[in-house]
Amino acid sequence: MKKIKGLQRGMGIGGWLTNYKRFNVLPPERRMQITVGDMEHFESYITEADVAYIASLGMDHIRLGFDQIVLEERPYEYRKAIIELLRNFVSWCHRYGLRPILNMHKAIGNYCDILEERGLMQDAALQSRFIALWEYLEDVFADDREVAFELLNEVVNATAEEWNALAEKTIAAIRAKNKERLMIVGGVEWNNPPALPKVKVYNDENIIYTFHCYAPHEFTHQQGVLKAGSLFYNRKMPYPCDDIERYRDYHRVVNGKNKYEEYDRMNIDFLRDYLAPAKEFIEKHPDKILWCGEFGTIRHAKLEWRENWMRDMIAILKEWDIPYCVWNYLSTPNDGNRFSLVDDDTRIILSEELHRIILGESK
Repeated sequence: MKKIKGLQRGMGIGGWLTNYKRFNVLPPERRMQITVGDMEHFESYITEADVAYIASLGMDHIRLGFDQIVLEERPYEYRKAIIELLRNFVSWCHRYGLRPILNMHKAIGNYCDILEERGLMQDAALQSRFIALWEYLEDVFADDREVAFELLNEVVNATAEEWNALAEKTIAAIRAKNKERLMIVGGVEWNNPPALPKVKVYNDENIIYTFHCYAPHEFTHQQGVLKAGSLFYNRKMPYPCDDIERYRDYHRVVNGKNKYEEYDRMNIDFLRDYLAPAKEFIEKHPDKILWCGEFGTIRHAKLEWRENWMRDMIAILKEWDIPYCVWNYLSTPNDGNRFSLVDDDTRIILSEELHRIILGESK
């Protein structure tokens, strides 16, 4: 598979310009407002020292998530203070030899963790604003060839045809301004591997394809507050696990369904099966780049279990020569699903073994 410099192993940053608070607990009329407290958070939460530390861990890129409402002050008008923060972030990345990836984590009409009345894929006005924002960012970073644009984090409540159509329009709009901008596009269904066969593939060497992995969800999101199932079941889920009944019971209790009948334990064999569409994609498109842009585990899981899962994930990705970006550097206390890889106070990696795993050096 083709390789691009600065896109082999990276780390995502959430909790700064996305996932800075939980919109699902706010009434609808307050979800799209930015407060004074929000702005103070944006201006102070991530600094040059954080970027320098990520570089010191041996990463070669940072995937920075941002929300549309954080950049957009009103339709087609953008917050100068936030754009300046993005400029600073990009300059810090350059200073420490990191490729910056700007990822629209949550778009209006596609917020992942809340169900909105107006869906991005079904609303022409929202789509126009979505495309315009990316055109604006292309103007901002027109002279910087290293910045990559990831069009949308995880697409929900849309068919593959609807998302492919919007992605194609957005790519065309950016291409009209810049023939070489590196862009990243994934699939529907939260960008999970099974959606990869439905992703439109372009005759464009500067388009990268992406997927995420949080399987098994019962493990990676155990006891999390965003999904009713994990919160209701409220049980520690080990990985690997010889007691497959523990995983089967989750679905019997939460969904009233049977699952994992074909497995006798939860381990790397399950992950290989789940990730198989990624392997099939690179075999079908050997001239394209496939990047695992997000995978991680909630802090509620024991560190040893988190290390075990991350070790298996990265072993598979390295075996298949798929570059990757781990999630997440640091989560705010307001983020109900905390996936931090560093300590909240010291901002130091949680263990040396975890560091070796992320580097792909742990056996």
